[in-house]
Amino acid sequence: MAELTIVYYPEPVLRTKGEGVRAFGQPLRALAEDMLVAMRAARGMGLAAPQIGKSIQFFIVNVPDEDTPIELDGKVVSDAKSIMPIYMANAEVDILPGEIDLLEEGCLSFPGIRGEVPRVERCVVRYRDVDGAPHVMVCGGLLARCIQHEHDHCQGVLFIDRMTVAHRQRAESKIKQLVRSAKA
Repeated sequence: MAELTIVYYPEPVLRTKGEGVRAFGQPLRALAEDMLVAMRAARGMGLAAPQIGKSIQFFIVNVPDEDTPIELDGKVVSDAKSIMPIYMANAEVDILPGEIDLLEEGCLSFPGIRGEVPRVERCVVRYRDVDGAPHVMVCGGLLARCIQHEHDHCQGVLFIDRMTVAHRQRAESKIKQLVRSAKA
């Protein structure tokens, strides 16, 4: 087991679209397990490979208290805990029509920074698991938000890019401080 370090903004890998995952099986499973340890240590509910310095299309989510319906491979999942954590490689996310929900988000690569981010609350995600098996999930609520946030990381998009203007302005001094700290 390797101890992973979460990288902070403005690390360039955070702004880079990741390469597709081509190698599945034990090496990807080991990476997923190491990422899970790092995410839990940082008290997060999601972590994308770019956040640990790896520019690949891979992320994990762990939202066990989700109470909105989840459909996985055509079957309804009544207990979110039974499928968590979820490891997603080469995810494609489609936002379903619906109302935009405005909620505060944080990010492990932006310690101490939070802000409101508008997101549609339901999505469909097509992905491969660590063994390369394809899956389709339809979800909503916090799980859908977390998936969208982590998928954005794999595309080089950060939550500060999606923050409301007012919240981005409030966070600007803390963001600048992260940049200054990186240069020190």
